[in-house]
Amino acid sequence: MLVLFETAAGYAIFKVLDESKLQQVDSLYKEFETPEKANKIVKLKHFEKFQDTTEALAAATALVEGKIGKSLKKVLKKVVAKEAHEQLAISDVKLGGIIKEKLDLSCVHSPAVAELMRCIRSQMEGLITGLAPREISAMSLGLAHSLSRYKLKFSPDKVDTMIVQAICLLDDLDKELNNYIMRCREWYGWHFPELGKVITDNLAYCKTVRKIGDRTNVSSSDLSDLLPEEIEAEVKLAAEISMGTEVSEQDIGNIRHLCDQVIEISEYRTQLYDYLKNRMMAIAPNLTVMVGELVGARLISHAGSLLNLAKHPASTVQILGAEKALFRALKTRKDTPKYGLIYHASLVGQTTAKNKGKISRMLAAKAALAIRYDALGEDTNAEMGAENRAKLEARLRQLEEKGIRRISGTGKAMAKADKYQHKSEIRMYDPSGDSTIPSTSKKRKFEEVEEEDAEEPVTPAVKSKKAKKEPAAEEEEAETSAAAEETPKKKKKKKKDKKVESEAEEPKEEEEEVAVSESTEKKKKKKKKKAKEEEDE
Repeated sequence: MLVLFETAAGYAIFKVLDESKLQQVDSLYKEFETPEKANKIVKLKHFEKFQDTTEALAAATALVEGKIGKSLKKVLKKVVAKEAHEQLAISDVKLGGIIKEKLDLSCVHSPAVAELMRCIRSQMEGLITGLAPREISAMSLGLAHSLSRYKLKFSPDKVDTMIVQAICLLDDLDKELNNYIMRCREWYGWHFPELGKVITDNLAYCKTVRKIGDRTNVSSSDLSDLLPEEIEAEVKLAAEISMGTEVSEQDIGNIRHLCDQVIEISEYRTQLYDYLKNRMMAIAPNLTVMVGELVGARLISHAGSLLNLAKHPASTVQILGAEKALFRALKTRKDTPKYGLIYHASLVGQTTAKNKGKISRMLAAKAALAIRYDALGEDTNAEMGAENRAKLEARLRQLEEKGIRRISGTGKAMAKADKYQHKSEIRMYDPSGDSTIPSTSKKRKFEEVEEEDAEEPVTPAVKSKKAKKEPAAEEEEAETSAAAEETPKKKKKKKKDKKVESEAEEPKEEEEEVAVSESTEKKKKKKKKKAKEEEDE
């Protein structure tokens, strides 16, 4: 039996001297404890050394892809074909099938062969003569680096790390731009505060500041290439009546330098956005068509890679980016969020608030399919994404028209089931609140007056009870109760005459309140008199 053994330095063909030892798989490693024992089991027949790292890389990539390289084919024809009657032990089943198909050689792969390969690798330095250990380790390291670089270069368009870095840098640039622009407006606002209100666009503001410098130069400078005619006229008018403070040339120079930085960063941001757009169309065209470049890039960045994003279900894609709100809702047992980063997609943004949840759910389902197609599919076209987007837009129109139809009332059954439809309640006008005069008849008023006269003797008893509670002399109590009896009677007689004339009557409660108030006043007067008499004595 012959053994094909691959190394970083080249291909080795070994001859198995004692095949009976291969049957004892568990104890085979004991026969390879030393190089001397190993040489009794296998013997090196031929070693084909690689000329350089390029040849080694070509051979390694051919083996990874399951193909026969030129050097391997040459070795097999040169050595193994002469002993075609013997079997060839190999470590890869796919490679054995290709060798058998093309060179008509019988190949063997079994657990015993795998154990033999492991034992040969443990004593490789003693079995392969003519190779220094340092040389083998150097060639192994060089081949590992070359193979890693080759795998990266194999599909540079599918490297989504660039997208993750680009979208993170884009967000950082936006934050820095906002800080710089705010600082520039505040700084130059001390000198020319009116300019900030006239020019609202940040980039145009910085370009204008860089061009005019001191506000006294506005009248002599031409701003037609930066601003429209109306705004330019406003700027020149505002410069003449500006209330800003005077600044030195050094201050203007620093402000201009800051404006240069803002303009440069803005230009680089537009360039980076174009790069990100092209990258997204190359790596995830269907996802880009569905949700847009920025939202798609943020989804990939949040998941870590396109392949990781493809492993997420549609429900996770829908709320990706709203993890904090999700766990807060689960903790407090409230409604979970309906959307995360996908909320910024154009399809969700153009729907009404009522349908945002439905559209985000449908968009997440279609986007999950698009992500998997982009990550695992071989085609690079965006037909599937465009088709799914058309379906979503049609569904969106249907939902919007459904709402309009319900409000218009064309579908009666649907209008009944609509919970947002308001039923008008007809209320009659109540004129009773317009007038403060009671609307009772004259006869009834006279009856009420007579009843009140009949009930009059009851009131003084109540008053006398209340008066007894106070800690005062018995004589005072008697006098006050008598006065309280006399005054209400006189008052009531006068009020009766007035009520008959005006045909109106005040309620019984008011009369009692008047009586109580007058009695309390008389009590206070008597107490004051008594106090004066005691002082005189």
